[in-house]
Amino acid sequence: MNEAIRAREIRLIDENGEQLGIMVVREGLRIAAERGLDLVEVAPTARPPVCRILDYGKYKYEQAKRDREARKKQKIMDIKEVRMTPKIEGHDFQVKVRNAQKFLQDGDKVKATVRFRGREIVHADIGRALLLDLADEVKDYGTIEREPRVEGRHMIMVLTPKQQQG
Repeated sequence: MNEAIRAREIRLIDENGEQLGIMVVREGLRIAAERGLDLVEVAPTARPPVCRILDYGKYKYEQAKRDREARKKQKIMDIKEVRMTPKIEGHDFQVKVRNAQKFLQDGDKVKATVRFRGREIVHADIGRALLLDLADEVKDYGTIEREPRVEGRHMIMVLTPKQQQG
C-alpha cells in the first residue's frame, strides 16, 4: 500500500475500475494523493504488478463485513450421542432411533455408542448388529461416517446427516 510498493512500474486502475495504463509508482502515488485516496497493490504477482486507487479504510471495512456475513451463514455441527447396551429392549431401541433421527434432521452428527459391561465384551457381534440396525433405521436421514469400531469397553459408530437438496 502506498510507499510500501516496491515495484518500479505498475499497471494502474482508478477508483471507477478504468485502466490508466502502465506507469512509474511515483506517478501512481501522485494521482492517488490528488484524489485523496490510497494506492493499493491488488495483484503483486502479475507483470507488471496491478495497483488500484481506492479508500483503503473503506475497503478493509467492507471486506470485514463480507467475512462476517459468510460466518453468519455457516452451520456449526454438533455431535450428539446415543448410548445403548447390548441387552436393550425393542421399545427402548425405538426411542434411541427417534432421538438419532431428530438429531440428524437438526443437522447434527450422531455418535452411537454401545457400552459393554463385564463379560458382555465377548459378544461384540451383538453390539455391531445393534449399531448397524440403528444405521439402517435412520438411513433416510443420515449415512455412516465411521463404521462400528471397538474402543475399550465401547463400540462406537458415527452417523452424519444427509445434505438437504435446495
